[in-house]
Amino acid sequence: MTLELPDIDSIDDPALAARLQHAIDNKTKPVGALGRLEGLALRLGTILGTTAPTLESPQMLVCAGDHGLAARGVSAYPSDVTWQMVENFLAGGAAVSVLARQHGLKLTVVDCGVRHAFAPRDGLLVRKIAPGTADASVGPAMSLAQCEEAVGNGVALMREMPGNVVLLGEMGIGNSSAAAMLLARLSGQDIDACTGAGTGLDAAGRAHKRKVLRGVLELHADATHPLAALAAFGGFEIATLVGAVLQASRERRVIVLDGFIASAAVLVAQALRPNVLQRCVAAHESAEPGHRLLLHYLSLQPLLQLDLRLGEGSGAALAWPLLESACRILREMASFESAGVSRQDSP
Repeated sequence: MTLELPDIDSIDDPALAARLQHAIDNKTKPVGALGRLEGLALRLGTILGTTAPTLESPQMLVCAGDHGLAARGVSAYPSDVTWQMVENFLAGGAAVSVLARQHGLKLTVVDCGVRHAFAPRDGLLVRKIAPGTADASVGPAMSLAQCEEAVGNGVALMREMPGNVVLLGEMGIGNSSAAAMLLARLSGQDIDACTGAGTGLDAAGRAHKRKVLRGVLELHADATHPLAALAAFGGFEIATLVGAVLQASRERRVIVLDGFIASAAVLVAQALRPNVLQRCVAAHESAEPGHRLLLHYLSLQPLLQLDLRLGEGSGAALAWPLLESACRILREMASFESAGVSRQDSP
């Protein structure tokens, strides 16, 4: 069965943008005094199509999968950490678990292709394509059929989730390698610039990682279409996030990007459907060097810069209060007229 990607219309609306800007400029403050929070309010109002936006039932979606390429020594941690961290998410002990609890975010963890059999429990969805992708250094990480199945799973997941905002998270030892190769292939940048320490490689480890990734890119030189590149490099969790992003865009949800890997899923999604970016907010710029390049390529300005390199959705959760504040400014802050406050004298 051929994958049918959701159609995504432009939400560019100059009349709405003008109403939003007028509302922001007429709050009881000097014009522009709330800085980038004003731009965030404008973006959220545009995405949700209203001058009084409310963020409803926020969903933290964490997709997990193993990578066959991890066997080539591209990560400082063994692959077993993927399933162990999924257990940690579900037990409530991971950073994203703590932050989701703090901010009232509904955390859903999806086994997209982890090399482990999880016991059923609340908060876990099993959409396993296979127990990890294949080794991309000897062949495609996924078949095109597997890739399309994973994307389709993401579309279906988002159709079932309530709310109008989704925060993207992921887990998968080796997935910064997949993200680096996707960035290099889809943006045309050199793989060395796209590749960082991941989970904490030293200088020798980073050099080895770059050498391995360059070889994988050469092996799959013909994988230039976004889905072909995704299938070649992996992984199942990134492909599932691609589908979720596409469907969330169709439903006009706010999409909050976390770090390098989650942003790579958006990179693929926007290559397939460019209007995706109109719905996106970049939570932060991570310490992974490829993330800055990726955000620049997508023309997205991150809200935070905290040198995070954890993933999981942790940066998206940390940025969440800013989104809530931007919406409240639009909905609740008085205008000069309603508050009876004098404006700046005209020159």
